[in-house]
Amino acid sequence: MLVAADKFKGSLTAVEVAERVTAGLRRVVADLEVEALPVADGGDGTVAAAVAAGFERREIRVAGPLGQEVTAAFAVRGDTAVVEMAEASGLQRLPAGVFAPLTASTYGSGELLRAALDAGVRTIVFGVGGSATTDGGAGMLSALGARFLDEDGEPVAPGGGGLAELARADLSGLDPRLAAVELVLASDVDNPLTGPKGAAAVYGPQKGASPDDVETLDAALTHYAEVLETALGSKAAEYAAAPGAGAAGGIGYGALLVGARFRAGIEVMLDVLGFAPALERAELVITGEGSLDEQTLHGKAPAGVAAAARAAGKEVVAVCGRLALPPAALGRAGIRRAYPLTDAEPDIARCISDAGPILERVAEQIGRDFLS
Repeated sequence: MLVAADKFKGSLTAVEVAERVTAGLRRVVADLEVEALPVADGGDGTVAAAVAAGFERREIRVAGPLGQEVTAAFAVRGDTAVVEMAEASGLQRLPAGVFAPLTASTYGSGELLRAALDAGVRTIVFGVGGSATTDGGAGMLSALGARFLDEDGEPVAPGGGGLAELARADLSGLDPRLAAVELVLASDVDNPLTGPKGAAAVYGPQKGASPDDVETLDAALTHYAEVLETALGSKAAEYAAAPGAGAAGGIGYGALLVGARFRAGIEVMLDVLGFAPALERAELVITGEGSLDEQTLHGKAPAGVAAAARAAGKEVVAVCGRLALPPAALGRAGIRRAYPLTDAEPDIARCISDAGPILERVAEQIGRDFLS
C-alpha cells in the first residue's frame, strides 16, 4: 500500500494525511505494510514533502514579501536542493488579513536560491506557487545580483508596481554560479507573463489586487519585459510568452531568464521524491488533496500520481475534503474512486476542524472496501 497524497490545505499537512490514512487502514489490517510518500506539486508544502522523503531541512533568515525578516527553509540531499518560493515570498508570510499586490517582493526567494548555491548543489528544484507577489521575479533577480534602475539610476521600488518606473536593467552582476547548476522551474501552471492569461490577470485578485491594480501590474510587467528585451535581446520576449513565465506572480519569468527549465511541478517532485520505486512495491495507491475539482485535473498532485500509477498498471483511489468531480472525470484521470470527508461528516466546518479523525474513518472504509 502506498499513500502519496498532498496536503489538505488549511487542515492537514501531507505528512499528517499519510499518518491518518495509515492509522485508518491499520484498524482493518493491523499489520498492513504501508509506505508513506507525501507529495507536493511545487507550491507550499514542497520542502516538507522533500524532508519527509529524506532530504535535510536547512533554515536561513531571508526577506519576507514586505521586507521583514522571516525564517525560511529549503531542503538538500546529495547534490540536489529543493527550494520553495512560498517559504520566503508566500501569502502565508503576510500578516493576517493584509495583502500587498503592488509592493510584495520576491527578494527573499532569491536569497533562498543563493543559499542553495552556497550549499554546493548541482541541481536546484525551484517550486513556485502560493506567492504573495506579482513582481515578475525582479526581487529574486536583485537578490542574485541584478540591478533594476529608474531614470535617475536609483533602484526601483520593490514589487510589481515599482516596475512601472524601470528605465534600465543590468544583469551583468548575476551570480555566476547560476550558469553551473541545473535550475528546474517546478510549477503546476503554464501561464505566460502578461495578457488576459498572465500573472496579474489570472492570479492578482487572489493576492488582493483590485481591477485597477491588475491593470497597473499587467502594464508594469509588460514594460519590465520590454526593458529586459532591450538588455538581453529577443530571448527576453520569448521567455515572457513561454509556459510557466506567469507562475507565482511572474517569478517563473525571472527563473527562465537565468536558464531555468520548466517542468510540471508534480512530475519533478515525483522524480525527486523517489516515487517510481515506491510505486513498484505497491499494490494499491492512495492519493488526494483538500479539494478534488477541475483544478486537480490540470497538473495538481493527485492527477500526477494517478497518471504515473495508471501507466504502471496500479489501481488508485483518492481521499479529499471536498469532491467536485463526477465519477467519469475521476475515471479519465485514473482514479477508480474518491472518498471525501463529507461522506463521513456532512458538516463542512467539522470536516475542516476535525479533519484528522474523520480522515481516519474514511481510510478505514477504504480498508474495508479494498483489503477485507
